[in-house]
Amino acid sequence: MSRTAEKVLSIISVVLTTIGVFISFALLALFNYLKSDPLIQDEFEAEMLLMDPTLTPEHIEVMYGAFGVIGGFMWLIIISLIISLILTIIGIVNIWKNKNPKLAGTMFIIAGLTAGILSLTSILLYIVGILCFTKKPALTDESQLVDDKYDGMMRPL
Repeated sequence: MSRTAEKVLSIISVVLTTIGVFISFALLALFNYLKSDPLIQDEFEAEMLLMDPTLTPEHIEVMYGAFGVIGGFMWLIIISLIISLILTIIGIVNIWKNKNPKLAGTMFIIAGLTAGILSLTSILLYIVGILCFTKKPALTDESQLVDDKYDGMMRPL
């Protein structure tokens, strides 16, 4: 059985996920650079004091420290995308020679969940996973047919 659609869609999702990982790394590096820049810190402090002059330096440090949470969240996104990339590659390996389409479908669905619930990549992976589960192999020889004893018709196993 030809699984061309699954192969093409899964390769497109690998490319999109790889691009997402590189962009996320670049954004994380830019964010860390901006967070460590003393000019940005001074500007942030001045802006906070302008908005609320009653703030103490300790309050401003706590607010500025919240940027560490954003960096941690960005790492979570990167790790999730890498897991999705690995699962998609495992799915491609299992679908390539039509080895194990059920396992590949499961890997694609899980990879779609880790790539983001409603991103373009995850939607492609959901479609590929559903195709892996719903496509049935064509019967190629009569050894796969069984004689139905009730009406004498040959039916697939």
